[in-house]
Amino acid sequence: MGWKSIWLFIIVVILTQQGIKIRLIRLDQSPAEIKRPGETVKISSGFSGFTMTDYLMHWIRQKPGKALEWIGRVYTGGSSRSDYLTYADSMKNHFTMSEDVSQSTQYLEAKSLREEDTAVYYCARETQRLHLMKQLYKN
Repeated sequence: MGWKSIWLFIIVVILTQQGIKIRLIRLDQSPAEIKRPGETVKISSGFSGFTMTDYLMHWIRQKPGKALEWIGRVYTGGSSRSDYLTYADSMKNHFTMSEDVSQSTQYLEAKSLREEDTAVYYCARETQRLHLMKQLYKN
């Protein structure tokens, strides 16, 4: 156990003893890959510490020297396919988002890669729980 892990453990113990609830969230993305134009890539993002069906999960990319670009979102709790997957217009015919709820993993696949797909890809969780947002907007 490294020093960072020991300090994190000590902080969690102290906060827990003070009555503060701690929820550790972990998000692990697949390692970087180098692909040629025309190839296919499927990247994954696994996580723990929260229930996937309670949150929207987003895929975002950042090309070198450019701003972040939103690819789309996955909503496991959606009642229809249009609720479940939403893509940015410019991304919908190039990327495919999917998930494995039993493994708490999200996937992003790109077929027929182009040079302009060179970027860092991120999976991000919505900050608000969906059932709370629905209650707020119910009226």
